[in-house]
Amino acid sequence: MSLQYISDKTGKTTGVILPIALWKKLKSIYKIDIEKIEIPEEHILEVRERIAEYSQNPDIALDFDEAMDDIEKEL
Repeated sequence: MSLQYISDKTGKTTGVILPIALWKKLKSIYKIDIEKIEIPEEHILEVRERIAEYSQNPDIALDFDEAMDDIEKEL
């Protein structure tokens, strides 16, 4: 399984994409019911902006090691 990390314009890691099998496992372990979660509109807009930005420039994405380095720098 490989995770994909999302970063902002400054290179800061801001999100992660999980393989669906892992997501389903986490949902069952932690009893997550996505249909009951309300997502604020500003979060939806932010994700759409990031997807559009990534679509225009896929090189902004970091690989796992780069993302972990960034996270460790912030600790």
